[in-house]
Amino acid sequence: MAIELDPVDRLVADALGPPGARVFFLQARATDRLLTMLVEKEQVELLAASVMSLLAQMGKEVEGGSEPELALEDPIEPEWRAGRISVGYQEARDRFFVEVEEEVQDTPDPDREGETVRMWATAEQMLAMALHGAAVVRRGRPRCGLCGNPLDPEGHVCPALNGHGGG
Repeated sequence: MAIELDPVDRLVADALGPPGARVFFLQARATDRLLTMLVEKEQVELLAASVMSLLAQMGKEVEGGSEPELALEDPIEPEWRAGRISVGYQEARDRFFVEVEEEVQDTPDPDREGETVRMWATAEQMLAMALHGAAVVRRGRPRCGLCGNPLDPEGHVCPALNGHGGG
């Protein structure tokens, strides 16, 4: 089944919880429909980078160059976990879209197809979502300079140092 949110009133990539235990979400509102999906940190990071790359490739002049104040809207009740996420642009409509496919795994019904949602947004909405999502990702745990893995407050066993403490 496909869901079209056309156009969205807002589009947010955000996280809840302390660094190291955060849960990431992608949320969209279109009039009276609020849709929240669980996503991975890496998906938010890639989505933000993809949007920025697409805007740059197109040479789109977009207002707003700083991180906007965006937050998840209550109730935060994810409908499903995101699998594949893609972005695109439809020139005839001058609208961007984010398409998210539900991750379907190990269900009792092997013939069950996952949900798909396509959220249509302006360049300004996409930029705001990308800037905010990238900032949320950066607010996580600091990374080890040697291996790139997150540093835990309890310590870090660095694979680059053959399992010895580091970072």
